[in-house]
Amino acid sequence: MIEENDDLNTEHDDNQETITRVTGMYKDWFLDYASYVILERAVPAIEDGFKPVQRRIMHSMKDLDDGRYNKVANIVGHTMQYHPHGDASIADAMVQIGQKDLLIDTQGNWGNILTGDSAAASRYIEARLSKFALDVVYNPKITSWQASYDGRRKEPVNLPVMFPLLLAQGGEGIAVGLSTKILPHNFIELIDASIKHLNGKRFTLYPDFPTAGIADFSNYNDGMRGGRVRVRAKISQLDKYTLVITEIPFSTNTSSLIDSILKANDKGKIKIKKIEDNTAADVEILVHLPSGISPDKTIDALYAFTNCEVSISPLGCVIEDNKPLFVGVSEMLRRSTDNTVQLLKSDLEVKLNELEEQWHFASLERIFIEKRIYRDIEEEETWEGVIQAIDKGLQPHIKHLKRAITEDDIVRLTEIRIKRISKFDIDKAQQKIDALEDQIAEIKHHLANLIDYAIAYFTRLKKDYGAGRERKTEIRTFDDVDATKVVIRNTKLYVNREEGFIGTSLKRDEYVCDCSDIDDIIVFTKDGKMMITKVDAKTFVGKDIIHVAVFKKKDKRTIYNMIYRDGKGGPTYVKRFYVTGTTRDKEYDLTNGSSNSVVWYFSANPNGEAEVVTVFLRQVGSIKKLKWDLDFAEVLIKGRASKGNLVTKYSVKKIELKEKGVSTLKPRKIWFDDAVQRLNVDERGELIGEFRGEDRLLVITQSGTVKTILPELTTHFDDDMIVLEKWVPKKPISVIYFDGEKERYFVKRFLIENENKEEVFISDHSKSHLEIVSTDWKPLAEVEFTKERGKDRKDNLIVNLEEFIAIKGITALGNQLTKEKVNQINLLDPLPYDAPEEIPAEEIEVVGETEVSNESKNETTTSNEASKSTTDDDDIGNKDGKGQITLF
Repeated sequence: MIEENDDLNTEHDDNQETITRVTGMYKDWFLDYASYVILERAVPAIEDGFKPVQRRIMHSMKDLDDGRYNKVANIVGHTMQYHPHGDASIADAMVQIGQKDLLIDTQGNWGNILTGDSAAASRYIEARLSKFALDVVYNPKITSWQASYDGRRKEPVNLPVMFPLLLAQGGEGIAVGLSTKILPHNFIELIDASIKHLNGKRFTLYPDFPTAGIADFSNYNDGMRGGRVRVRAKISQLDKYTLVITEIPFSTNTSSLIDSILKANDKGKIKIKKIEDNTAADVEILVHLPSGISPDKTIDALYAFTNCEVSISPLGCVIEDNKPLFVGVSEMLRRSTDNTVQLLKSDLEVKLNELEEQWHFASLERIFIEKRIYRDIEEEETWEGVIQAIDKGLQPHIKHLKRAITEDDIVRLTEIRIKRISKFDIDKAQQKIDALEDQIAEIKHHLANLIDYAIAYFTRLKKDYGAGRERKTEIRTFDDVDATKVVIRNTKLYVNREEGFIGTSLKRDEYVCDCSDIDDIIVFTKDGKMMITKVDAKTFVGKDIIHVAVFKKKDKRTIYNMIYRDGKGGPTYVKRFYVTGTTRDKEYDLTNGSSNSVVWYFSANPNGEAEVVTVFLRQVGSIKKLKWDLDFAEVLIKGRASKGNLVTKYSVKKIELKEKGVSTLKPRKIWFDDAVQRLNVDERGELIGEFRGEDRLLVITQSGTVKTILPELTTHFDDDMIVLEKWVPKKPISVIYFDGEKERYFVKRFLIENENKEEVFISDHSKSHLEIVSTDWKPLAEVEFTKERGKDRKDNLIVNLEEFIAIKGITALGNQLTKEKVNQINLLDPLPYDAPEEIPAEEIEVVGETEVSNESKNETTTSNEASKSTTDDDDIGNKDGKGQITLF
């Protein structure tokens, strides 16, 4: 039963459903509350970039400002005269402003945005307005005022902020039904963008975070809804067992970052030994790795599974005319800049009015004293008579004035002291008037050229306050990290081949390999079926499993060699194929589709190896040749749906492996993308070369280190890398470097003898540095000498480094280049040299796999006619092979 009252109107229908209409005060309460939270608490105003609590804090600090520090508790108490909330919310808001290091000069423990440590109690810390805040935030003469919440005081409607403060500090808030997240931007870049806008030029703004880090702004979307920013910690390799994190992503701190790393380690996503947090003024987190763990792979794993990479979704929402407005950062900057121009105009107009008033009264004062009009009032007995006498005396001399004389003007003249009249100096009075006229002319010029004045204003702000505010966050485009390639193998995979089960819980069955809980598993069965499924505790995939392994998506270098019988008593076919992707948990038939087909031979080769097998036939009828060799190297690699080449139409007795083979794939082309500092095989960036399995990369850094590495796509490169190329072991490296101890330049040439070790090839003195390095066969260098006083400049020296010094060990000092003072050394074009050619790898054609989405019956009949048909008399092949081989 529902009781009726004045505010509730209730209706009942036949189904006993109740519809309650909210009326009276209830109807408006929620909307009033939502509006209050949006307008008065959570969302900043576009005019000055402040939320109400922030604006009231800044106004209170100006009330209390005397150039000295004030206790924050005192400022908080003073702010409560304007802000109708508790002291805790005011203190928290003030600490956030102080930590942004722009408007408030802080003293004491204000917390640490890097570590997440909170500030000390407000009774212990102090603050005062910064010079920047006093310069750009306040101007009472052009401020609009309103009554405070209790009506006792006046507070600003908006502060006259003449700078894009909201974009510089950023802002975040959650209201009722909407939220805002405006990311902080760089101080100098905002000023430059404002100047570009005033000049009518285009500009682009990207955030800059106080925690630095590396950010990808490809999808920033101008800070509007739907955008996304990826921010990464800056991680480098200290040594092969230690990683060091020196910058962290925005919205994290060292504590939360370390917690996320420890959680990933506990879940088995990554493997670390221990973590040390040495953060003080700068971030330094040391991640110690166990032996046998790849540092490069761990860096990618940290990005994939921890807060070392975070995704931030900006949302530009501000208050304009007491309504929420969704707007991008470019439009925010344009509006802020235009508002600054109008504020500068209002300020100039106020100053102009004040100067004109000063000029007006100075002119009246001069007339009053110079023409001795003060004597006209000696006979007057009433105040009205005094006013009239002065007005009458001024009239003949005021034609040049710019406005009429008021009674207030005459009253001010009567207040001039006799002492001032007696010491009046006409020349000084005229100089004052002339100076006021110059100032008036200057302000009128600024008003006539307002845009130029605004540009000069922003330029001054950059000059006065821009020092030390350079960009902290590095802008870079990221490659996506494939989690399956970097996750630590944290569990073991088992198989029951006969029953057809795979999983991590089958510990009594056959061990296959280590895997992770996010891996996919590829399985082949004896009847020619294939399936890819996600790793699980126990999964049925089909009886008589012949091959099971972790599946690598888009892998074209793992080649499967298979010989199968088509149906019961049918012909035997051979095929080679790769698998780049399929629908998970769908069964694929690799045979011709006939029932009772069976696989005679199967091997999985990680680098396309092609082995030689021997085929044995059964003695049936008049068959003459019962045995021959089949070379997989002569079979084209096609899609998994191809029928294959005919081996024989007779009954096969068995197939045996005769000889392992070498890779039949083309050398892999590798590119280096300078934008993301990563290797790739997708033709992005600069082509480094073609690599076989044993080929390595040569890496040389400006700090004087050299090493060779395998070209793994997950490799990270140092910022000071200056040489990255395919390593030719017999090609010497030529170096000119400055030895800090001997204070001379030396030349050395060497070969890398230890390919698995990073070595330093310049002396370890603090002043030693690398000048030039060349990997050409016959490099040339030009030496420019310093001109000495009283002497002619010595001619430049051309040095053939090959003739200058023989090849020596990497630790050798080298030969001294010259005793003269060197101004500059330049690397010239090398001399011509016919380098020894590499022996090309034997190549075969690779036929692309049909698309995965084509799941019709037709995809299994792509090659009814074999590209190389064979009969039982054919001999198909030879080479060498690696991988997993199954014989039946």
